Amino acid sequence: MASLFRKKNKKKLEKKWKVFFLVGTSIFMSTLDSSIVNIALPFMMQDLKSDMQTIQWVVLSYLLTVSALLLSFGRLSDIKGRKLVYVTGFSIFVIGSFLCAMAGSPETLIIARALQGCGASMLMACSPALIVDVFPLKERGKALGMIGAVVAAGLTTGPVAGGMILEYLSWRFIFYINIPIGVAAAIGGLYLLSGKKKDHASKEPMDLKGSLILIVFLSSLILFLTQLPRWGFFSGPSLFLSGLSFFSVIGFIVNEKRCEFPLFDLKLLSIKLFIYPVIASAILFAALFVIIFMMPFYLTYPCGFSASKTGLVMIVPFLFLLILSPVSGMLYDRYGSRRLCMIGMSCVAASLVALTGLEPKDGLWSILWRIALAGIGTALFVSPNNTVTMSSVPLQRRGIASGSVATARNMGMVVGVALAGLMFTRSFSKLTGGATLEQYQSLMAPFFMVGFKQAMGLGAVLCGFGMVATWARGKESQNGFSDSF
Repeated sequence: MASLFRKKNKKKLEKKWKVFFLVGTSIFMSTLDSSIVNIALPFMMQDLKSDMQTIQWVVLSYLLTVSALLLSFGRLSDIKGRKLVYVTGFSIFVIGSFLCAMAGSPETLIIARALQGCGASMLMACSPALIVDVFPLKERGKALGMIGAVVAAGLTTGPVAGGMILEYLSWRFIFYINIPIGVAAAIGGLYLLSGKKKDHASKEPMDLKGSLILIVFLSSLILFLTQLPRWGFFSGPSLFLSGLSFFSVIGFIVNEKRCEFPLFDLKLLSIKLFIYPVIASAILFAALFVIIFMMPFYLTYPCGFSASKTGLVMIVPFLFLLILSPVSGMLYDRYGSRRLCMIGMSCVAASLVALTGLEPKDGLWSILWRIALAGIGTALFVSPNNTVTMSSVPLQRRGIASGSVATARNMGMVVGVALAGLMFTRSFSKLTGGATLEQYQSLMAPFFMVGFKQAMGLGAVLCGFGMVATWARGKESQNGFSDSF
């Protein structure tokens, strides 16, 4: 009897780490693909005879699709089961990758990237839920911390792998490499993930109306934020998109209240350990991406760094994320999320404040310790924050929680980039009499630094709001749901 019990426990142990490896593969691929594509944009632009305004949609179409569909696919994983969503997502991701590699025009590439984003959103939406489903409560912090390390590994490996591929091969191989890995992972998901009994499928009907309204809301909001620096706030397109996003979010709330099986369960908003961590996560990533977006321009223009040196410098925050994420996950298992997340948010705030004092004449070390501080803060924050968010909701709503966490992260990134771009562009254009960065000269360095420091200051202010949201979550004992709810 004891031997049978040990054998059963051993199988459970092997199963959860196999699921972890499978989920880690999907997350690594999606983050690696994102960072590689950013490196390859100039090569795509030249090969496809395109321009900057068009080729940027290779990134934006992916971001739009992922952000708009995350919550819908998270809910779908609650209804149909994680296995179906995961395997289908990897299959679509592989097909999208193949079409990206074969694209003969910018328009075809943009459409293929949107399809790839659809698959990626399915993977991102259910991945945290898959981890929480198979790991017991006392090990979730460690497991999600290791997932944070996988994210950092993908982001760190991307620029290096992309550089090697682009040096010796065509940019198309950036997408070709996804195909064999994706096929193997999809097959692994078919055989490894739980069957009907443990796949947590609720079989509830899908809220299609809510999904469509949410897609309209997120798409119009992201388009408004990303294009605001170019269009201006009072332009026709900006006013239309901002109005559309406002009325669609009102419509979404009304629909969710009336729907018997809503896309987003509004009861979750009453759980402090769900809603406040989600808000804090969006704010942290908005502040972080003020740094991630602005630093390459700072290193390239006032500092005069080469592309390879800039890439190596920008790896630093992700290296700390890679090293410290598993540690912060294990610390959560002992200390909970509130203190760790406050320390993490404070570190990112300190990084942004320190960057407001940076000058081009300062040495490399002055840059490295400042951005390393942002990486340390993010590592301390993300794993505990994600763990408490996923653990605070009932089992049948973890797909929604997964989608909410991923949506908050993506929306934070978009907001951070949009606000930093808007702040910097307005300041730089005003001080230079309407000049753009394409017309940059060394004499404009002081004007660049004014806009740069204003953007960093804005990021620090965002962190202030993030600290309030982090503290407002309360203690871990305030958990409103349990697995048996």
